Amino acid sequence: MAFTLNYDNMLFLDAEDLAEAGIKKAYDSLARDLGRHISPPAEVREVVDSDAPSYVVRCGDQEYLIYSPEVPNDEGQSWGRAAYAFFKIVNDQLTKSEYRLYAINGGNELGGMFLTKSECETARRSLPGKGNWPYLPTLDHPWYGQYRG
Repeated sequence: MAFTLNYDNMLFLDAEDLAEAGIKKAYDSLARDLGRHISPPAEVREVVDSDAPSYVVRCGDQEYLIYSPEVPNDEGQSWGRAAYAFFKIVNDQLTKSEYRLYAINGGNELGGMFLTKSECETARRSLPGKGNWPYLPTLDHPWYGQYRG
């Protein structure tokens, strides 16, 4: 059975924007859609220190360091950490739902789409290249969970 991703339902994120203190803004723009799956969505807080520079995101008792002077930031690693943090914050709240927020593409083309596991697996079988497959971001540099090929 073929399954076509409805790109009209995709939230456009851009990993660079997320890494540049944009996680809360992106999360707030997702709140209505997230609210369809859980209620109420958790609060997300950002701590930005322009002097250091550093950027930390907090949700509940979790803290995500996106960048700081002590953390390597070559090859866009802050982009990968920001994408991971964003999707982890959302998906940790969806544990009792059949939906997860899957990443589509990466880097400046990063988007997110709510899919069931079945929809995700069917989309993977239908899409021509692994690089187009929906995925759940990880902290594994350099691809952060995105399929290659």
